[in-house]
Amino acid sequence: MNTQTIPGLLPGGETPLERATRVLTEQPFSVLVGAKVGTVERGRAELSVENRRDLTQNNGYIHGGVIGYLADNASGCAASTVLPEGAVSLVTSEYKLNLLRPAVGRRAIARGEVVKAGRRQCVVETKVTCADDEGDEKLVAICLATLAYIYPADA
Repeated sequence: MNTQTIPGLLPGGETPLERATRVLTEQPFSVLVGAKVGTVERGRAELSVENRRDLTQNNGYIHGGVIGYLADNASGCAASTVLPEGAVSLVTSEYKLNLLRPAVGRRAIARGEVVKAGRRQCVVETKVTCADDEGDEKLVAICLATLAYIYPADA
């Protein structure tokens, strides 16, 4: 049976949450920054990173590179939930990141949402917020990403 036809399953029989969790644990950089997978459902994904001293820049804000990482990976996780028939993976082909304010808070959270999924590529908008100790969030960045789907013939 083709798992592509079973609602909620991706190629390989994984749920979107299972796939996102597996992929992040297989990425050494994701492990290094301590990325955590939140909600993952069709067309949407959430990742977060706890603020740590070794992830900050000289003024004590969460480093822009960490914010970019979160935006990129949340975009990829969201796009992976809508893989077209026959696609086996995806890669980021480009993203634009607007850093709106210093990333101050206990935790940075990226929430990606698919804007348009086609046969060869997917466009995702991801918003990154920082939550304080009370859980109140402020928007710190917006990302627009394009991800290219990989097919066996492309590999």
